[in-house]
Amino acid sequence: MPVLTRNYRCPLGEIDLIARDEDYLVFVEVKYRYNDAYGEGQFHVDRRKQHRIFRVAEWFLTQRGNQDVPCRFDVIAIDGTGRIEHIKNAFEKAF
Repeated sequence: MPVLTRNYRCPLGEIDLIARDEDYLVFVEVKYRYNDAYGEGQFHVDRRKQHRIFRVAEWFLTQRGNQDVPCRFDVIAIDGTGRIEHIKNAFEKAF
């Protein structure tokens, strides 16, 4: 999955990675946790964070004139041991 952009920033927020996976444009939130004392990283992508990611993704698509491209929202969770979990289609726009 080739990465197109890292740390994309706009007035509405930031997305860690934007990549291409076949026909999909993939917006990826990366969460690192040194330990599980406050839960695993993927559980820290709450509805508020999801909403912000959607708004930034819409901004990105509008700026590039790609509103009709299929999109996916993934989470990559990394723990203190270096274990990486890639959760494809971790959430969908629900508002």
